[in-house]
Amino acid sequence: MGDNVLTTDEVLLNNGDIEWQPLALTLVEYPKGDWIGKFFALISLAPFGIGAGFVTLILFRRDLHTIAFFCGTLANELLNIVLKHLICEARPLARGNLYNEYGMPSSHAQYVWFFSVYVLYFFIIRLHHINNNSIISALWRVIIVGSCLTLAVLVSIGRVYLHYHTTSQVVVGGIVGFIFATIWFIVVHRVLTPLFPQLVSLKLCEMLMIRDTTLIPNVLWFEYTKSRQEARARGRKMASLKTTQ
Repeated sequence: MGDNVLTTDEVLLNNGDIEWQPLALTLVEYPKGDWIGKFFALISLAPFGIGAGFVTLILFRRDLHTIAFFCGTLANELLNIVLKHLICEARPLARGNLYNEYGMPSSHAQYVWFFSVYVLYFFIIRLHHINNNSIISALWRVIIVGSCLTLAVLVSIGRVYLHYHTTSQVVVGGIVGFIFATIWFIVVHRVLTPLFPQLVSLKLCEMLMIRDTTLIPNVLWFEYTKSRQEARARGRKMASLKTTQ
């Protein structure tokens, strides 16, 4: 076995003819020593964090509206790929790199603006029926929507600052994301939501424990109160069993 072990030099020599290509999906570069560039580089990873959040929510909450929202982000990405190959506009060459991907429209800008605008519609239209007009509730809505819109602006600025896109590519991406978020919200709100009760009754949805929380105004409070009631009921049951023994 010892004769088959390659030294480091032999490995490097054997790999000399291999062309290595970085995964552009997650690779973000910024000027060395530029803290603003580093900040924008970190911010530009937000779509991946949002995607991970969607997967987590779907696995643990299994709510139909969350699934529909996530499907909208996937459809939005598919639309971006189609538009890029139809427009075929190159990325800026200011960084001195040759890209093998088109830049019009910006996928990052389109993604974050789709997400932010959908969240805005959700809070304005879907949650208008909540009978909780407290200052704290209103403040939380403003903070959440404001944070999403601020994130969208920062990601858009960062893509131009880091020379991954031109200003027009980012603006077009934001506009496309805004328009598609409007269309997708209308589809979910007017077409899909009325079908949710029938969908959750399907055998497959029952097996996967898919649920519809559309008519529950405050899901977090509902789950909190139900869990407390269940815990107290089980506690009383355990106490009664101990006394009978």
